[in-house]
Amino acid sequence: MRNESAAAQAQQHIRAALDRIGPRWAQDIGRHSQEVKELYAPVLLAQPREGIRVCRDLAYGDDPRQVLDVFAPRGAAGADVVVFVHGGAFVRGDKSAPEGVYDNVLLWFARQGFVGVNVEYRPAPRAAYPQGALDVAAALEWVARNIEGHGGDARRILLIGHSAGGTHVASYAMDPALPLTGCRARALVLVSARLKADVLPVNPNAHGVRAYFGEDASLYEARSPLTHAQRCPVPAMVVIAQYENPLLDLYGLAFAEALAARDGAAPRVVQCEGHNHMSVVAQFDTGAPDAQALGREILQFWRGRVAD
Repeated sequence: MRNESAAAQAQQHIRAALDRIGPRWAQDIGRHSQEVKELYAPVLLAQPREGIRVCRDLAYGDDPRQVLDVFAPRGAAGADVVVFVHGGAFVRGDKSAPEGVYDNVLLWFARQGFVGVNVEYRPAPRAAYPQGALDVAAALEWVARNIEGHGGDARRILLIGHSAGGTHVASYAMDPALPLTGCRARALVLVSARLKADVLPVNPNAHGVRAYFGEDASLYEARSPLTHAQRCPVPAMVVIAQYENPLLDLYGLAFAEALAARDGAAPRVVQCEGHNHMSVVAQFDTGAPDAQALGREILQFWRGRVAD
């Protein structure tokens, strides 16, 4: 009872802080992002990990950043696979933040019976467009060759990207300029993804867009996943936070609208009420009701849209 009470108090503290940050999120994204990570850290780091085997920093390429972690539930065999690609405004970010953020996503899915893969990639500017998407492709090829040895089924991959990671995931799946032969994933989930490149004054991460997509803004439309939405080869789910980085929610809705126009039916779109661009992923594996709600939405999408 004491542990349950402490957990409930921690969740109440987090909820109050998120409500306080609320619409002020975009006024200082860097400070608020770090505050959110620190809010969730005690809860995330306290979660038990028994029954989940974690293999760290497995190389899928020659660069030190081309590594991934595998999270496998004990006894996994032929399990569905979730591959996650973190954010970082194209120029920063790590697959495993000290506060436990990003690992938490794969731990949650491992608890649901998935084999999870957490992907690191090379940042801009040294790895500019389209290298982020090519790193995703290389990681997926590694998964195709190796995941059976960790208990996963390479024929059943759910690919999730957050923020800039969502850009790389979407570009991997549908950018016609990339020299790829196909998409290894059976479905995509784009969480608070930057689906259109812009350097508008309201974009606090314009420097990251320039670093990745280049200084020539005339190329941005052709390099933006939103431009190629109708080429999406697999079912896609769009997740946005109530308090987003400016315009990311509108770009997500525009992406969903393009899919709806193509298919004559709306894709699954979820807005996480009360959450911001960082807490939308930090909430996983906390036991909070809203975290379970988003996780269940993703599981329903996966099970309902992907045929056996």
